Amino acid sequence: MEAAPFTSSSSSTFKTASISSSSSSLICLSKNFSRNHLPLKFKSRRNLSVRASNDDSVVTLLDYGAGNVRSVRNAIRHLGFQIKDVQTPKDILNARRLIFPGVGAFAPAMDVLNNTGMGEALCSYIQNDRPFLGICLGLQLLFESSEENGPVAGLGLIPGVVGRFDSSKGFRVPHIGWNALQITKDSEILDDIGNRHSKENKDWISSTCNYGDEFIASVRKGKVHAVQFHPEKSGGKQFITPAFLYPQHMDGRGLSFSFETLPLDVDTFCPNDLESLKRTERKASKLAKRVIACLDVRTNDEGDLVVTKGDQYDVREHAEKNEVRNLGKPVELAGQYYKDGADEVSFLNITGFRDFPLGDLPMLQVLRSASENVFVPLTVGGGIRDFTDSNDRYYSSLEVASEYFRSGADKISIGSDAVHAAEEYLKTKVKTGKSSIEQISRVYGNQAVVVSIDPRRMYLNDPSDVAFKSIRLTKPGPNGEEYAWYQCTINGGREGRPIGAYELAKAVEELGAGEILLNCIDCDGQGKGFDVDLIKMISDAVSIPVIASSGAGAVEHFTDVFSKTNASAALAAGIFHRKEMSCTAAFDQPLEVPIRSVKEHLLKEGIEVRI
Repeated sequence: MEAAPFTSSSSSTFKTASISSSSSSLICLSKNFSRNHLPLKFKSRRNLSVRASNDDSVVTLLDYGAGNVRSVRNAIRHLGFQIKDVQTPKDILNARRLIFPGVGAFAPAMDVLNNTGMGEALCSYIQNDRPFLGICLGLQLLFESSEENGPVAGLGLIPGVVGRFDSSKGFRVPHIGWNALQITKDSEILDDIGNRHSKENKDWISSTCNYGDEFIASVRKGKVHAVQFHPEKSGGKQFITPAFLYPQHMDGRGLSFSFETLPLDVDTFCPNDLESLKRTERKASKLAKRVIACLDVRTNDEGDLVVTKGDQYDVREHAEKNEVRNLGKPVELAGQYYKDGADEVSFLNITGFRDFPLGDLPMLQVLRSASENVFVPLTVGGGIRDFTDSNDRYYSSLEVASEYFRSGADKISIGSDAVHAAEEYLKTKVKTGKSSIEQISRVYGNQAVVVSIDPRRMYLNDPSDVAFKSIRLTKPGPNGEEYAWYQCTINGGREGRPIGAYELAKAVEELGAGEILLNCIDCDGQGKGFDVDLIKMISDAVSIPVIASSGAGAVEHFTDVFSKTNASAALAAGIFHRKEMSCTAAFDQPLEVPIRSVKEHLLKEGIEVRI
């Protein structure tokens, strides 16, 4: 585990708001906002001495201990720079250039800054117009306050309030995925925003984004830059532009906020050239649909960690040796799918290391290695729960998750433990705060918690036969059944539980999950398409994003699920691993199905995706 200079015992977040982002908040600068809205923690500013380091090869990193900053470190090192971690306020004051990648919740982050003296040093550094890059929470903390579990006072450097997206308008919250920036510097775009921003602060805003409301995606003033989104997870290794790292390139246009976004390809334009930026921009109108590559990882019979693929969760070849299917090495495949255009990569540890999750050192190393060359979000699942080891040492699910976050994961996927938590919550109607969902979302934000639901289709002749939510099927069951309910399972599909997928999805959303990965055991490995009936039922029932999984066998299956349901993303495994040959409606001859082919087909069908 990579040590962090600071730690925080509690946190939860509204998070970032654009471009490979996950967020449930937007920043608005209200015309009627009072600077006395909240008392700031910093009663006075001492006359702090600032002395920059002379080492041009060093980037100072303010890592306060919550979330995955490994990708930021990897990107900095990839560009040939060394990293100095902030240990004391003096390290901030003496920095030549400072990056603050914030992951977590507003209030706990402010507690860390206040209690360590870092907040006052950070304010002094920024007020002296020193080179600064804030990422995600590193932008939000610059404002006056946040409504997250608040109001909570921020650093107060920029007037404004961090508020929550309005999910009542039909928009999925958290805002997870890829969206388009609208560049505001040297433009009149803010003239149509109305009361969302004040003219007084117009000179701060360098780009906006739209998600029901227009919100601030980035700010820039002098040498101070900050972004709501995660540029280090936005598809490229050059996320920190020369305008920030090399002071001689810091001209009046300094577009350090223009890292990599849905409408931009960093390899084809100069980040410092505003005109090139505008020429390259594509006009996306909504949050792009995501295509996610999934790698089911487990040890084979020789003890090697391999990527495998199941057939209704059976991962063994039906041959004489009955070996675990071996489709390749996890890190190599993850790197290949990133190059092919995957919007995210998900590692599902189906071995689970059920007795000792933190003994899963090979999986931790997979995350560390993958994050060096994969610059899109990484999710990991399997064994995320409370446990006690053989020495009677108790580990909370938060401790387990923290190890994975520090090793390179951006999101944690919870399966069986989420089912047990939901069952208990539905029985008592009490949120104890002790479930893995609640613990992890409180510290890392709900966007970091994915719940994996693994149901089986249970056919019915009459929906009143069960107490769980059932649906009328578009295709009758094997014996002509018109209805079905979806029974949730645990332990890799081996044990059915007395709870339906609908009831589970509603419960985990209330407990704090930020996303649902929706599988269907009946469709797994069949290549006949997603279970559209199931996905529509769940995506209509919750306001958080839903990832469709299980059954993809042709490019049309992706179009089908996106056009018929409210799924925000579609995940597939075997269709990509094996480069399977699939007959499509458009061709008589079989074709390979790489990720690029899926995206090209979606674009032709008018479904927005990241290029």
